[in-house]
Amino acid sequence: MTQNRLVIASRESALAMWQARFVQQQLQLLYPELSVQIKGMTTRGDQLLNQSLAKIGGKGLFIKELEQSLYRQTADIAVHSLKDVPMEMPTGFVLAAITERMVPFDAFVSNQFANLADLPPAAIVGTSSLRRAAQIKALYPHVQIKTLRGNVQTRLKKLDSGDYDAIILAAAGLERLSLQHRIRTCLPPEAVLPAPGQGALAIEVAEHRDDLITLLQPLHHAQTAACITAERTMARLLGGSCQIPLAAYCAEKDDGLELTGLVASLDGTTILQTVARAPRDEAEQLGVQVAKQLAQQGAHELIAAVLSV
Repeated sequence: MTQNRLVIASRESALAMWQARFVQQQLQLLYPELSVQIKGMTTRGDQLLNQSLAKIGGKGLFIKELEQSLYRQTADIAVHSLKDVPMEMPTGFVLAAITERMVPFDAFVSNQFANLADLPPAAIVGTSSLRRAAQIKALYPHVQIKTLRGNVQTRLKKLDSGDYDAIILAAAGLERLSLQHRIRTCLPPEAVLPAPGQGALAIEVAEHRDDLITLLQPLHHAQTAACITAERTMARLLGGSCQIPLAAYCAEKDDGLELTGLVASLDGTTILQTVARAPRDEAEQLGVQVAKQLAQQGAHELIAAVLSV
């Protein structure tokens, strides 16, 4: 940041640019004298659309180029969908702020059917997520899961062209793009538990940029951050990545936090799940507790079996 000018690094998809513009607008409201610009970039994750993320390096492919721009000081901050941020932050980078969470759940989108239960045998459901696929297979083993990659508009176009009977997308992304009318139903966490951090945005900076960390604090939402700390701690301790069907959801309950964690086999025939509660100021310990409970159920062995496939 130089001479009251701040540059945001962002992917160029419509959703990523919405997220960057949201942060841009918030910063300009807070600091009217600050010129905030957006630098759009195409990442390797955006380019390799014909392969599953689990096979080509995971969701970190969506942020590496953005981090390089921070390292080279051609941008000051990077805005991410938090569920796309790896559980282990690269050396030299930190999440300076986590915004207030929107709807954290998955959305069922279909032109023919109202919900998953209505799908007939051999119906084709599109998703790029092993987490979603495993949980859907567990509930509805008669449906077929077909890999679906690309930005939101690309995925909707493939649904509309008849390639899929239904697709599963993050509800927050559809709402941000004013596409909530495409949501037939939101999948409750009792049916499909969301990804750690789903629904929130993360603002990443170089670790040494204390000036930016201070500047961004008004955008940091403490309640959301506490819940996500619990979710990401659990996932990190279990080696969570898009190569593993792993889910976590934390919410405020009875003046504290309640965290539900899940690990599954790829085919959904084995589901390990547990729930624990803790005070708000013990979010990290809550994540540790749920990870331990899942480990006691055999999570590490299940994960090892998944990674060996």
